[in-house]
Amino acid sequence: MGTNGSTMLEPLRQGLPPIDAAGAASSASCALPARYEAVRGARQFTRTTLGQWELNDRFDDVALVVSELVTNALRHALPADTPREPQEHPVRLHLMRWTSRLICAVRDPSHAGPMTRKTDEDCAAESGRGLFLVDSFSDTWGWHPLAGSLTGKVVWALFQLQAD
Repeated sequence: MGTNGSTMLEPLRQGLPPIDAAGAASSASCALPARYEAVRGARQFTRTTLGQWELNDRFDDVALVVSELVTNALRHALPADTPREPQEHPVRLHLMRWTSRLICAVRDPSHAGPMTRKTDEDCAAESGRGLFLVDSFSDTWGWHPLAGSLTGKVVWALFQLQAD
């Protein structure tokens, strides 16, 4: 993926931006603390939400992508030298469902875009393979900076759903 935000957001611009859940058929979000245990909470939130939406068959792929996006936000988007209170929730997970698509979006306070590995050899490394997995298990993904009073960015992944 390149860093051209308008190209990456094109699938979403046909509907609504990923952070605006107002037009989604269903949406849910949760705030996540700045601790790695938040990944487990994000997976549990995803399982519960997909169950309510009768999308249990998509849990494995969606949960893997959610785990990677949340892990990346915690690892790369939070300043390591900034002390945080345990109750602080700088990362937020949004799940939005339309008739034919599901979007997972993770909001974090960093303005820096996600970095992908350049070669297949790099994907074998323990660190840096998260976006490779996101790309492999979702139909498309991208990111964009937040505007207005919100600071940071949103990294999103889109899953096509089968029409009933």
